[in-house]
Amino acid sequence: MGPPERTAADSGSNARIGVDVGGTFTDVALSIDDRLVTAKVPSTDPQHRGVLEGIEKACDDDGISPGEIDGFAHAMTVSVNALLERGGAKTALVTTEGFRDVLEIGRQDRPDLYDLEAAKPEPLVPRDRRFEIDERTTAEGLERAVDESDVRDLAATLRERDVEAVAVCLLHSYADPDNERVVAETLREELAVPVSASHEVLAEFREFERTSTTAVDAYVRPAIDRYVGRLVEEADAAGMPAPRIMQANGGIADPETVRDHAVTTTLSGPAAGVVGAAATVDDADVAGLVTFDMGGTSSDVSLVRDGRTERTTDAEIDGLPIRTPMVDVNTVGAGGGSIAWVDSGGALRVGPESSGAEPGPACYGRGGTEPTVTDANVVLGYIGPETALGGEMTLDVDAARAALEGLANQAGFDGALEAARGVYRVANATMARTIRAVTVERGHDPREFALVAFGGAGPMHAAALADSLSIDRVVVPRPGGVLSAYGLLAADESYDAARTVGEELADAAPADLEGVYDDLVADVLADASDPDAAAVDRAADCRYAGQSFELTVPVGDGFDPAAVAERFHAAHERAYGYKMDEEIEVVTLRATATVPGSEPTIRHRGAGDARVGTRTAHFPATGDRAREAAVYDRDRLAPGATVDGPAILEQAESTTVVPPNWDGEILADGTLVMTRGGESR
Repeated sequence: MGPPERTAADSGSNARIGVDVGGTFTDVALSIDDRLVTAKVPSTDPQHRGVLEGIEKACDDDGISPGEIDGFAHAMTVSVNALLERGGAKTALVTTEGFRDVLEIGRQDRPDLYDLEAAKPEPLVPRDRRFEIDERTTAEGLERAVDESDVRDLAATLRERDVEAVAVCLLHSYADPDNERVVAETLREELAVPVSASHEVLAEFREFERTSTTAVDAYVRPAIDRYVGRLVEEADAAGMPAPRIMQANGGIADPETVRDHAVTTTLSGPAAGVVGAAATVDDADVAGLVTFDMGGTSSDVSLVRDGRTERTTDAEIDGLPIRTPMVDVNTVGAGGGSIAWVDSGGALRVGPESSGAEPGPACYGRGGTEPTVTDANVVLGYIGPETALGGEMTLDVDAARAALEGLANQAGFDGALEAARGVYRVANATMARTIRAVTVERGHDPREFALVAFGGAGPMHAAALADSLSIDRVVVPRPGGVLSAYGLLAADESYDAARTVGEELADAAPADLEGVYDDLVADVLADASDPDAAAVDRAADCRYAGQSFELTVPVGDGFDPAAVAERFHAAHERAYGYKMDEEIEVVTLRATATVPGSEPTIRHRGAGDARVGTRTAHFPATGDRAREAAVYDRDRLAPGATVDGPAILEQAESTTVVPPNWDGEILADGTLVMTRGGESR
């Protein structure tokens, strides 16, 4: 029997829900007053069906109806799936005469320096759908205007080709968009398909990256438009508010904004997880946080310093440059559903191929036969036969063991247990390399950071990873299994705009730059739901003369060249260990508007006897000896409770492994803090 029927309105509550779609599961976090209700359901195709199922499950668990929800935030994988699977729109590219092949030429760097057969990804727009138009704009401004009749003739050709989206990227349109504006507006008049213009998508220099980003926006835009439109309709039918969508920059935006700027939805889910980690974990007494999100398909790693997520404008998805501001997340194809296999040289490998939600790992009992990381965790004893993933899905231990036996036969291991140990070690080594890439390779000492583990599988691997990196503290938030969904509840609204100016700092006229900032600020405030509540940050990308890449530094309310120079010197020294006595160039100006969100307040009410039994488990980091590990219901562990390893803490959405040389403590909000000890006990 479920809880008594009541409504959020009856108690004056503010009910908000966040839903994150992953490759295997769809995660839900429902916040009402100081309560947090979580749910995890299998992801579906189409995605919106699983979203609605997750919402209904969370609402049923708390005894309210979806119509009582006051706020709805959502993160999705529609755009990234379209890119990875090449399932986006039939897109055309319109560019300046002579620049048809920018997408194909790209840059001179090779995907793999020593691989003689390395191939760059196929461009999203094939050559027979790339069209040139007679016009000319230089970095100094308009030189030859476009003929509107040429654009209308081109529109007729595009109509005959049955294109589903158009990307327009003319040479130097960041400096003067007049010609590009004429082309885009004329095509919008003539065609019944979305048209993405580079001066609206990315008003920055670097022709290849700007063209690539604009092409990505056009390519995924119809899919985003259909998905978001359908979800808005379904939410309205259920009496719910329209969803606010997580963008790659870590901020949410209204549906119409993301439908018009589809490229901003790439890496939506991983961004939400990092936001959730920053909101729930205090980094005051460490150098920062390494966030580790291990889901069913992949693992995502990022940094949080001074309570702020690290951002970048230099990212790639499947080899395609995307230059929009986004949370700086490194992704590796090693998740709970990643398939273990043996390569031609006899070496054990894990991922990047995944079993996905259907059929899933062998232990799900849905017909999967390939050995996965989750199957290895079952055989190692971290997940027991009585464990109910998502609160409902029971596991088939025999199927997991059979899958690992098959792998053992291929790799020459002595049975399923040894194969499981190998899979666990290889997966951890892959993820440890990714953590080193965002710490050691960027000049950070991981030993000075805390590791924040979340996702369905992250807390199972976190302590072993921390051991390998000499990290002494691992933090697992209470909603760790659905932290990306929780992060949606804590997220701010955020909007970005940028424009390349290309000025020598010593020669720049502050008044002219202030004029550019005025336009950028007006752009970002126009998208904000409450412009009066928005805080606006201004920044500039700067570099020493002759350098190829820039560093972003903050700019105050008035553009002060001396202050900007001082900040840039300091930023360069912090990033590279030195500064130079060279001229500084101001390359691109940026503005960001932020409307603060409202982070949920969680009160953890764990009580009663939390220990539910013991389980034999194997810990590769401590000699592979079988240990009797205490098993706890984590939700029943009261604030202040301590746990000595070896122990296993189970929740509906995730399982946490506390190895023999680790201890854990439950904080007031239910967060688990694990501390590394000395010798293994």
